[in-house]
Amino acid sequence: MRRSLIFLVSLACAHAAAQDDALQLNPFHDPFVQATAGRACAVPRGPAYTETQRNQEAHYRVERGTSCWLAGTCSEPNAYRYDARIADAVVAALRADAAMADSAIWVIAERRFVYLQGCVANAAQAAAAEALAKAAPDVQLVIPMLAVPGEAPRYPLAGSGH
Repeated sequence: MRRSLIFLVSLACAHAAAQDDALQLNPFHDPFVQATAGRACAVPRGPAYTETQRNQEAHYRVERGTSCWLAGTCSEPNAYRYDARIADAVVAALRADAAMADSAIWVIAERRFVYLQGCVANAAQAAAAEALAKAAPDVQLVIPMLAVPGEAPRYPLAGSGH
């Protein structure tokens, strides 16, 4: 009986740990959009969190989401309220620029931060994409994760674990 109980407790713990390790794709619905598709490129995974990370992130988002409002550095009462229009502006700018035609870039917007993930033809194109993103209204920071030919992707891939 005792062995059975220990086994069941161990099994339950293992199941809980396995569930915690499972990634939840974009549980906060952050904008994640493919802006350009002019070259073959590994598809990014996009925002993803384990259950533990999601719970920690939820708390952190409440805290940091209102900090810019309280500091008087943004007009919205929550920094995440900017994200959809920031993503739309960055995607539109990348699509409108003919120099980006041979790139494959995905945009993630989170708390006025823009992540650029994908593949570009060269370092100059990566710098131009970053400049376009920085020029979008309300963008606070751009984090480029763009690979040039011959480089491995600089971001987690779709279908990958952690």
